[in-house]
Amino acid sequence: MMTEREAAPPEAQDAPGVPKMLRNTLSARNAEGVRTVVSTRDGLSLATDEPVSRGGSGTAPSPLETVVGALCGCSAVTFERAAGEVSFDYAGIDFDAAYTLDRRGLLGEAEVRPHFQAVEVEARVRTAEPPGRLQAVVEVTERRCPVRNLLVDAGVALSIRWSAIPS
Repeated sequence: MMTEREAAPPEAQDAPGVPKMLRNTLSARNAEGVRTVVSTRDGLSLATDEPVSRGGSGTAPSPLETVVGALCGCSAVTFERAAGEVSFDYAGIDFDAAYTLDRRGLLGEAEVRPHFQAVEVEARVRTAEPPGRLQAVVEVTERRCPVRNLLVDAGVALSIRWSAIPS
């Protein structure tokens, strides 16, 4: 498996050793049924599955739950970086999320999108910072978050409500 440094062609270098473009790899194995194990860099892994009611073994999040979880995780990573740029002090973020989809799309009805209709997230930042500072970090976070923008670009009705709670 290539490392991030090895994956970037030399012409994609901004400064010595700092790639502009990153290429990451992973592998996934589905032995049978709907459970799949994904292996990423350095041997990290995760599994996806479906609930028993949908033909799975119920042993891991569904692929769609994993996407919404990735949205929360990516938002947290992007928030951390944006907060660091402006010395915004916080003790973490608590996320609650929900999604809706029309199963007819998954079952093959061509006129119905098979992906999310809507995703709603409550993001509670544990901080004593003033609301204006929180809003400034949120704006940068939402502009830069790859998973958020992927969902928005796919036409998903996405709502992330950010608020501050005492840390």
